[in-house]
Amino acid sequence: MIPGLIIIILILSFVLIKAADMVVVSLRRISKVTHTGVFALSAVLLALGTSLPELFVAITSALEGSPTLSFGNVLGANIANISLVAGLSAFFAGKVYVQGGFLKKDVIIALIAGVLPLFLVLDKTLSRVDGMILLSVYGAYSSSLFRKRFMQIAKEQQEETSFIYRLTRRFNHIDSAKSKEIGRLFIGVALLLGSADAIVRVAQQLALLANIPVLLVGLIVISIGTTLPEVAFSFRAIEDHEPTMFFGNLLGSIIANSTLVLGVATVITPIRIVALEEYTEAAMSFILIFLTFWFFIKSKGRLDRWEAGLLLVLYLIFVIVEFV
Repeated sequence: MIPGLIIIILILSFVLIKAADMVVVSLRRISKVTHTGVFALSAVLLALGTSLPELFVAITSALEGSPTLSFGNVLGANIANISLVAGLSAFFAGKVYVQGGFLKKDVIIALIAGVLPLFLVLDKTLSRVDGMILLSVYGAYSSSLFRKRFMQIAKEQQEETSFIYRLTRRFNHIDSAKSKEIGRLFIGVALLLGSADAIVRVAQQLALLANIPVLLVGLIVISIGTTLPEVAFSFRAIEDHEPTMFFGNLLGSIIANSTLVLGVATVITPIRIVALEEYTEAAMSFILIFLTFWFFIKSKGRLDRWEAGLLLVLYLIFVIVEFV
């Protein structure tokens, strides 16, 4: 039974990678057509798309009365993003250069967003009010990324009042060949999310059959499954020499996970943490790994292979500590 589940995960992973390939190509072409910054598109649109597996787990666990599973999943996914995903991608690529002016602002925003729910849960509870705070933070972040583009379009088209409407109008004026790219984008995202969702379901069954503690399913097993879209996308982005999309997706995913995903789950059902010690260890691991990652990319403007290897070692240590 367990070998069969592993084979299913491998097959679904192949589908995931092919879907990510379709998404990267379509996203890059659409960004050129709409004249929207590549980082803005990848950080908001695609990061939201790759965070939908976490969002699905959050909604399901909240409706089933087990919202702590979502908290563990989000925290584990954030740790995996900044160590496992970034580490694997940069290790095989050799080095990844930091490009664009997002480094100073968006890295700080990602750190604050990642730490915010950990601060709010110090009283062992994430209330619905806390959930609304997290959703407001995500709304503020998303709107700020598009503020510059919003003002540009406002000068060109004063008659409309909705940015989404204006962006949609621009999509409607794209010729048929480029419209196909939009179709491929949605198909790719659908395949990416569908296969990721299936991987999460199979991983849950595998964890139960392998007698992995339920407490660690969210932090380790499910988080690895739900970050597979980021892994596939990151590899493809680096292969296509798009480091801005690589970093934008990683940081945007952390922000979306910590604010949007947890916010939705908490609004549905407040999260009460019982095993605070395990979550505290994971929280400290996230802060340590994030600061290490930040130091690497800030000091030299790139992420070298040995630094990526160290991030992978830190993730391995995190997993060992959680299981001990």
